[in-house]
Amino acid sequence: MTDLPEIRSLRDGAVRAIRADDLDIKTLLTQETARRWNERTLSLRSPLDMAVPERPGRPQKPELIPPRQMPKRALTTDKGRIALLHAIAHIELNAVDLALDIVARFATEPVPNSFFDGWMKVAFEEAKHFRMVRDRLRELGADYGDLPAHDGLWQAAHDTRNDLTARLAVVPLILEARGLDVTPALQAKMREAGDLESAAVLDVIYEDEKGHVAVGAKWFRFLCARQKKDPAAAFQALVRANFRGPLKAPFNDIARAEAGLTPSFYRSMTASVNT
Repeated sequence: MTDLPEIRSLRDGAVRAIRADDLDIKTLLTQETARRWNERTLSLRSPLDMAVPERPGRPQKPELIPPRQMPKRALTTDKGRIALLHAIAHIELNAVDLALDIVARFATEPVPNSFFDGWMKVAFEEAKHFRMVRDRLRELGADYGDLPAHDGLWQAAHDTRNDLTARLAVVPLILEARGLDVTPALQAKMREAGDLESAAVLDVIYEDEKGHVAVGAKWFRFLCARQKKDPAAAFQALVRANFRGPLKAPFNDIARAEAGLTPSFYRSMTASVNT
């Protein structure tokens, strides 16, 4: 096993993983911190914890470009499937850091320890997803970093760094929920192309992501109840204030509802945010 730095607390382990620019260290440190927290061998925080960084550690590649410059490729070709898997690997890597950031940045919030249980489970699974997708890329003769990627996901973290309720509204309830909308079609296209191995990776990600949205919905509703706010109305106000662009249909209403995100949250906002 790769030598990992000392982990002084949950927050410290999360921060060290966010800061790591070696992606093997990042994912291993994420999962080891989650294990120790689950075993209750770590405190929540320590006076010696490192500061939460403004940006996560990253290797020199991939090159980051604006989302609109990302090329489109058909999934009927090997290059197209590699490009899709590369984009998914980038999403999963950002998801690791987003889950760690919600733990580290909001470690002083008055929430139960089960809040951190949920988000470290999310971080553990996102690290698993990244490694699965990267392994599949390598089987196809490619690797993460070979293609450009965009930086839009981390912008959402930066924009909501001072408000836990806003962070929950934007990251799990918009960005992760979007994964529930688009993944079933990608699974089907991979199978149609005969790439059953990649489809199987997407199957694992899809099932886990339902749980990740559910963690977000649970704690968003918890905070709204404490503030005596209607969750759907609060969600809409926070999205208008903190999210750039419209919410995009079609929606996977069934999977979203299973995760606690009912249509009353998002249906009225389709293509109407910040317009």
